[in-house]
Amino acid sequence: MTDKKRKKLSRKRPATRKSILDSANQIWLAGLGAFAKAQEEGGKLFEGLVKEGLNLESTTRKVTAAKVNVVRGAVEGTVGQVQARASNSWDKLERVFEDRVSRALGALGVPTAKDIQALTQRVAELQSAVNDFKQDDNKPAASKTIKKAAKKTAAKAPVTAIKKTAAKPPVSTRKVLKKKVLRKKTAAKKPTS
Repeated sequence: MTDKKRKKLSRKRPATRKSILDSANQIWLAGLGAFAKAQEEGGKLFEGLVKEGLNLESTTRKVTAAKVNVVRGAVEGTVGQVQARASNSWDKLERVFEDRVSRALGALGVPTAKDIQALTQRVAELQSAVNDFKQDDNKPAASKTIKKAAKKTAAKAPVTAIKKTAAKPPVSTRKVLKKKVLRKKTAAKKPTS
């Protein structure tokens, strides 16, 4: 190579080296600028995303709260209906049970509370009539008093209750009672001397 050529090449090399160094420096500075811009924009971008997230969260909460209230109202309404149906069912079941038990007791001949109360009243009236009869032993009108009292109580007491619950005394007891009544009647008819 000739000196001239070498000089040209050597001149070009330093100029090329300088341009490469300048280019590298510019690339480095561009990278630093991009990094700074990214940091700056990244912070702004991050803050923008946070704001959008807050807006989205509040909107979502409002929509969710509205939906929850609608669902809660529907569930409470359904629960109220179910409770009412269950209550009605229990009431009906209780009535059916009471009716069946009442019919079964009636078929067995067990008196009701009303029947027992009517019979108790009748027994009390008959007892007072018997007491009156004992006091008026010598008066023939006493048997009429007993008959009137028996008619009154028979009219007041339900016939079905009497038939169901009134048991006849044994035959021997009935005969004894008839004899006592006959003795009193004959004693009342005999003239006293």
